[in-house]
Parts: sequence; structure tokens; C-alpha cells
Amino acid sequence: MDRVTSADAPEPRPAARLGPALKTWRLLLRIKQSHAAELIGVSQATVSRWESAGQEPTGAQAERLGALMAARLDSASDRALAALVRHSESEVHLICDASHRLLAASPARTQGWRITAAELTGTSLWRYASAEIVQAEARLGEAGWFEPLAPAIELATGPNASDAVPIRPGRVRWTRMRLSDGSFARLVQAVAA
Repeated sequence: MDRVTSADAPEPRPAARLGPALKTWRLLLRIKQSHAAELIGVSQATVSRWESAGQEPTGAQAERLGALMAARLDSASDRALAALVRHSESEVHLICDASHRLLAASPARTQGWRITAAELTGTSLWRYASAEIVQAEARLGEAGWFEPLAPAIELATGPNASDAVPIRPGRVRWTRMRLSDGSFARLVQAVAA
């Protein structure tokens, strides 16, 4: 049986990830579908179909939607979270939950990377995902990930095929965290066996 790798798998489909994420983002910020539609430049009915996964955003729509919900470290508390990650002795990193862009990484996490965290910050890490990460990402909706109080998810991962940003086999925990602007970040922690 062939292994699925992130090189084989495109970024997760926008309707699978962005539609449910939009609904959560909207509800937490108390934004009506009609206002979200105005911000994105579509109809309220289109927003409703995205949120119910009845329709996928087009490429340009998905870009606007992703930009609207992108995790930013704008507030002092968000920057403090990133600093805690960067100074942690644990293997941990923080990414934008919508785009997989790296926001911060600890020295323990980046040990063995051939690309520095500074060079990768703001870049999607999706291309480095292992087959197990790709599969877990596809099942996030089933796991309640897009609910306002998302459960942490633990998974076993095998290695990826990257020398630049290698993933070693092990267990990781994903925790979805709401930032001060209503966007979401994902804290990725290595879990001791």
C-alpha cells in the first residue's frame, strides 16, 4: 500500500477547513453571516453554504477568507504566547490553524531543521506534513475541532520525507487556541511516550 505524503496531498480543501472555521470565528466575534459576506465580497447565502460544506470557495474567495481569519500576533498577550513557545524547552511550535503558517517554534522543535525558524516564520509548514498528519487533518471536523471549545487531539505520526524540516516518529498533541483578534492558532507539542 502506498503511503500518502503531504507532497501527494494538496492543502486541505477550503470547504473542509475554512467553512467550519469561518462559522466558529463568526460566532465567537458575534459577526452575522451578512456582515461576513460583506467583508469577503459574497452573498450571505454563499457564506451559509460554505459553513455547511455545501459549497467550496473559489481560489480567490478562499484567499480572502483565509486572510480574514489568518492568525496574527497583534496583541501583547498573543506575542507573549509566541515568546513562551520560542523560549520553551519542550518540542513545541505554533501555527495559524487556517493556513499552517509558522508563528513560533522552540529551539527543541527546530533542532535538526536545516531551515531556521526565522526563515520559516510566516510560511506554511503543510509541505512538511507526514502521512499521518495529512490523514488527521482530513478528520478534524469529525473530531469537533471547529467547535468553540475544541478538544485537544493526540496522534501518532511517522516520519516525513523531508531533510529540510524532518519529522521523527512519535506522538503529538494539537491544541486549538483562540487569539485576541478571534483567529485561531494551533499549538503542536511533542508528547512523551
